[in-house]
Amino acid sequence: MSSEKSIRQRLKKGESFDLKGLKEEVNKIDKKIGAIRSKDFSIMNNGGELRGLPVSVKDNICVEGFPATAGSKILETYRPEITATVVKKIQNSGGNIFAKTNQDEFGFGTFSMNSAFEIPKNPYDTERVTGGSSGGAAALTSALDQPHVALGQSTGGSISNPAAFCGVVGITPTYGKVSRYGLIDYANSLDKIGTMAQRVEDAALILDIISGKDEKDFTTLDRGNGSLAEVKPDVKGMKIAVPRQYIEFEGMDKKVREKFWDSIGVYEDLGAEVEEVDMPKIAKEYVVPTYYIIAMSEASTNLAKFCGMRYGIEKDTEKESFNEYFSEIRSEGFGDEVKRRVLLGHFLRQEGYKDAYYIKALKVRRLIIEEYKETFKNYDIIASPTMPIIAPKIAEARKTKMIEIYAMDTLTVGPNLAGIPHLSVPCGKVDRMPVGMHLIGDHFREDKIVAAAKAFESDFGTLERPKVV
Repeated sequence: MSSEKSIRQRLKKGESFDLKGLKEEVNKIDKKIGAIRSKDFSIMNNGGELRGLPVSVKDNICVEGFPATAGSKILETYRPEITATVVKKIQNSGGNIFAKTNQDEFGFGTFSMNSAFEIPKNPYDTERVTGGSSGGAAALTSALDQPHVALGQSTGGSISNPAAFCGVVGITPTYGKVSRYGLIDYANSLDKIGTMAQRVEDAALILDIISGKDEKDFTTLDRGNGSLAEVKPDVKGMKIAVPRQYIEFEGMDKKVREKFWDSIGVYEDLGAEVEEVDMPKIAKEYVVPTYYIIAMSEASTNLAKFCGMRYGIEKDTEKESFNEYFSEIRSEGFGDEVKRRVLLGHFLRQEGYKDAYYIKALKVRRLIIEEYKETFKNYDIIASPTMPIIAPKIAEARKTKMIEIYAMDTLTVGPNLAGIPHLSVPCGKVDRMPVGMHLIGDHFREDKIVAAAKAFESDFGTLERPKVV
């Protein structure tokens, strides 16, 4: 277990950060794991509340002066003229943005193997995947010895998934708690920006800073229950639900299930009450198709603007029509998974199919939300393994069928559809690879899942960091 003090403890003692040492370590690490898309150490300072804390940003979050490719060749030349609200808040608090991290193209993926540039590698075993789509963020957070927090983004589990695979903490907030202004959208009704760190209180610290209402994003609300970083690590008297539909998921590795039950025992020892419950509407056969129908439909609309005219790559062409030109640009600029989801999304929204698929999926989404809300009437949080398996080897993942990959999102797409907060905390290892425990809370009750995660971390500790260099 690691015994290094947290970022928050450093800040309380007035300590600054070794920015020169950060640069040296980042350059060495990135050659091994390919986590970074771009980096810039030219504007670094030690001022403000965060005293120069190094922060990396997923490459679909805009930062003026940095490229923003969202993992796609079509945006390889794009340089945004705006800075996302979350980034401005960190900069105004004294944080240093030093890197943009690698990801699945536009967030489309479970393993971060759909980047147009490089596949990031898991620091615990560089032959294995990082998880997706915020794989670069999780890998860098896991590998760095220097203090660091990453901004990630989740649509269907893209923070929790790689956090679990790479052995770090990942917090996905309630939809609307954090501004999405400056985010290159995947699916507007599902996207959320969150944080990753090696410790719960550090991920919570940055989430406190980036949260709040934003005039540039009308979906935001200024709600919460005080500072998450200040939440006490206490679960005494809490009621924790473990859905049978999650724990008995047919694709779950037996060793992962056993590790989860061992971890849940910690909560019982700390005074919480744990019960198995039935939540039939969050079963795989409902949440996975509902998520992909909605996400693909929204994505196909969002990606329509990438056509070689306003953003990214452009070409001199002899094509006689816009349709021919757009097709040429998209054929060259989009990867296979993007093309698959755009085509399916357009099909699902067509007249004659919209009611049968998209509208029906929206109705099922409402039933899924109601299932969670009903459970939260009797329980404080819901717990499960974050992912049903450990990070697979890259070679194995390449052979996996798409329908099998989509099914692996079963444990994470539900809370994303419902827009409720969730957190992955490392709870041990299986076959020398990290396993995550998923804690899910009611809307704007991040305080409960943070308290539970802190309590577990205080008892269990944190995973020993991987040796990358």
